[in-house]
Amino acid sequence: MRARQLEVFTAVMRAGTVTEAARMLHISQPALSQILLHCEDELGFRLFDREKGRLRPTPEAIELYPEAERLFAGLEGLRRKTQDLRLGRAGLVRVGASAPPAMAILPTVMARFRTHHPDILLRSNVAPIAALVAMLRAGDTAFALALDDHLPPDIDVEPMGTTGFCCLMRRDNPLAEKDQITFADLEAEMVISYRGATRPYDELDQAARRAQVRFLPELEIDVSITAVGFVQAGLGVAVVDALLPWGQFEGIMVRPLAGSPSLPLSLLTLRGTVLSRAEDMLRAQIRSVCREIL
Repeated sequence: MRARQLEVFTAVMRAGTVTEAARMLHISQPALSQILLHCEDELGFRLFDREKGRLRPTPEAIELYPEAERLFAGLEGLRRKTQDLRLGRAGLVRVGASAPPAMAILPTVMARFRTHHPDILLRSNVAPIAALVAMLRAGDTAFALALDDHLPPDIDVEPMGTTGFCCLMRRDNPLAEKDQITFADLEAEMVISYRGATRPYDELDQAARRAQVRFLPELEIDVSITAVGFVQAGLGVAVVDALLPWGQFEGIMVRPLAGSPSLPLSLLTLRGTVLSRAEDMLRAQIRSVCREIL
């Protein structure tokens, strides 16, 4: 029994008449009758006895009906699922990000995306750049946002914009009275910043050399957000990316870094990966929000 024949058979069993079944399926009565006759010819036995305009199911039809209903329900579910996927109403989208874009970009992205696609499941993974690359290669995320554009050759990099660096300090630090902080100002402070051999450190080191001073963090971090607790504890002044919304943290003063280098925000995908429709829609939303924020 073919899919259309199954649909007609279950409709007639439910409705009891050709007229009502045709109305349910939005087809003409002759067309429905023809499909039913072809089905009986292929099966080799009658499904209905015709009596005064009504169809009385045969014992064979009654025996087939429960299985036909189960199959038809599965077919209907498949149709709804394919329609949902076509319209972007179903699926799973996994996105990775380092902490700054995860806090500054993704909340707006997710909120807007959910407004238009409430049935799509979203999964966010926050991790350092090395872990994000591993996740892309393993297929654990479709794409990732990171503050870097120097990636291995199997990672495609799409520039989203740039950000700079800023300084975090407690309110009682004398530097909080300044409108901006220079590299020279930091020489008398215990500096909290990125460890060596990372993209942020390299950019800061080169900028400091241009200012003819040394950039020597005494407390090294891998993830910028970890600097908050150290600053709150009075350990020193942190030099971190300016993308993360630092003003939300209690007791933290934020000042621009004079002569700050730029840091690229990139959208990363594994080369050769084909995105699903839902993933492609979320990627478009990321691009839109990045244009606004950056």
